[in-house]
Amino acid sequence: MAGGSSASGAAGNAAGVRIVVAGDAKTGKSSLIVTAAAENFPTSIPPVLPPTRLPEDLYPDRVPVTIFDTSSSPEHRGKLVEQLTQADAVVLTYACDRPETLDRLSSFWLPELRRLEVKVPVIVVGCMLDKRGDQQPVSLEQVMSPIMQQFREIETCIECSAVNHIQIPEVFYYAQKAVLHPTAPLFDQEQQVLKPRCVRALKRIFILCDNDRDGALSDSELNDFQVKCFNAPLQPSEIVGVKRVVRDKLPEGVDERGLTLTGFLFLHALFIEKGRLETTWTVLRKFGYNNEIKLRDDQLPPPIKRYPDQSVELTNEAVEFLKKIFFTYDVDCDGALRSAELEDLFSTAPENPWNKAPYEDASEKTALGWLYLDGFLATWALMMLLDPIHCIETLIYIGYGGDPSSAMRVTRRRRLDRKKQQAERNVHLCYVFGPKEAGKSALLSSFIGKPFPEEYVSTTSDRYAVNVVDLPSGLKKILVLREIPEEGVKILLTAKDSLAACDVAVFVHDSSSEPSWEKATEMLVEVAGQGEATGYEVPCLIVAAKDDLDPYLTEIQDSTRVSQDMGVEAPIPLSTKLGDLSNIFQRIVRAAEHPHLSIPETVAGKSRKQYHKMINRSLVFVSVGAAVAVVGLAAYRVYAARRNSSS
Repeated sequence: MAGGSSASGAAGNAAGVRIVVAGDAKTGKSSLIVTAAAENFPTSIPPVLPPTRLPEDLYPDRVPVTIFDTSSSPEHRGKLVEQLTQADAVVLTYACDRPETLDRLSSFWLPELRRLEVKVPVIVVGCMLDKRGDQQPVSLEQVMSPIMQQFREIETCIECSAVNHIQIPEVFYYAQKAVLHPTAPLFDQEQQVLKPRCVRALKRIFILCDNDRDGALSDSELNDFQVKCFNAPLQPSEIVGVKRVVRDKLPEGVDERGLTLTGFLFLHALFIEKGRLETTWTVLRKFGYNNEIKLRDDQLPPPIKRYPDQSVELTNEAVEFLKKIFFTYDVDCDGALRSAELEDLFSTAPENPWNKAPYEDASEKTALGWLYLDGFLATWALMMLLDPIHCIETLIYIGYGGDPSSAMRVTRRRRLDRKKQQAERNVHLCYVFGPKEAGKSALLSSFIGKPFPEEYVSTTSDRYAVNVVDLPSGLKKILVLREIPEEGVKILLTAKDSLAACDVAVFVHDSSSEPSWEKATEMLVEVAGQGEATGYEVPCLIVAAKDDLDPYLTEIQDSTRVSQDMGVEAPIPLSTKLGDLSNIFQRIVRAAEHPHLSIPETVAGKSRKQYHKMINRSLVFVSVGAAVAVVGLAAYRVYAARRNSSS
């Protein structure tokens, strides 16, 4: 890897780089800007300069640089804040002959940037170096080291003199470089190591370039890599030189097959330590990464156009790829992925997406936390359902090489499923409603094989559980349960499309508690009413949980009345504590598969239906009457015509 200029790295900054110069009054801001632009020290300058554009050919990247001067006076405070919040990089100035202006950087300017949430690289510049004189010998590193320890956003510190033309172009070169080739995403300055996300991206690039999958880059593969990234081949002597550098510093970085992953990472750390960040950034950008070391939008499919009642599922092609990946990383061939194996599988993604909600505890695992194939595929199905673009992005990170759009399919509209009286989905989403302490969480836990919780813990945010359900027909479907906390129901139903994604709803109540039943019934009526009002009617099931306890006195009469009045099945009794689940998950899938059945009707809904029937009947009557009148009129005209002709 010979490296090279990163002209392509500027692609994401086609509009140019905005550099804002700020600092105390009389610290040399305007003189610095004019000298950089005109290459002459100004004899007179206005208090604040207009925006100044540097020549594009001034720096190797040939990216337009515009510099914005600022005033530190209180009356220009609003303009200063506006400029700082729009900056790509900030140059903070102090006067080399006035130590108090240096102190102000850490007491005011740097904290102020943080307060304004200006999260861009900062270049600290000591101006008027010519005024300090030899009588004030001081080491820049010694002075700035404590400040840079406290304020990690400082990219570089430099001293300059506009009068003597000392290091003026370098100031804005470093500022531009900090924007186009920032250090922070790549390298931990304190630990002197590559950052984890950078390592993961470079590992993915290494694997993509290791065409024969032997764990090393051969001379031929290294040359192909060099041509792809830098548009120039490596000479045989250069390849020998690169490998010699690595072998001398890190013997395991090279073996008989070529440059190993360890050696590849070492080279990039070496480039960065030597200030050649543009080399690593050029590589990353050639492989589609942005400044956050994630894939750019142009590497991903566009936003998916779909109706609210359509969902997104993995295609058979994607599922087959995932099965192959599962068995590749199941190194010990025990049919399950251990935590370390799963981490290795995601080691080429920016992070393991399943280490946080909603995926972290959503699928069935063994007592040791291992994941079987069904749980693995079910979690991917959940990811595709909730966040299709992120799911596709993650598939690409772990090696999916097909067209990204070939990994997903948009399902038929649920409204159409209802007309056809059959769902055609492989993944069904079930909303689980119910009051506190009804047994919702226990139901979700039992679905993914977790033991019955001895202590009640209230769920305060949405929680998901996903698993494969084996149907009597021999088919397998994936069921996703989404627990809606009691206080979240009204918030959920404020959105018109809140039920569009829901294939089936379950209403859980504690069968030993009348208030629990009343609250669950109230929720059922609310959800049914929302479905009727929006056209997103949902099949509903009632679950009588805690069947191991004695039912409250009128439980049977109440539940029978409500189920008959609303036209849904009688409540399904179950006890998660005893493990008696009454085939509830198969029954949920069956209800989702037949979206025209088990639709509850409210009193208002029935009235509305009756009204529409009456109107339709009236229209039919009017239509028939009109037809009879037309026929009668036609007959009269025939009769009149005959009479006239006979006379």
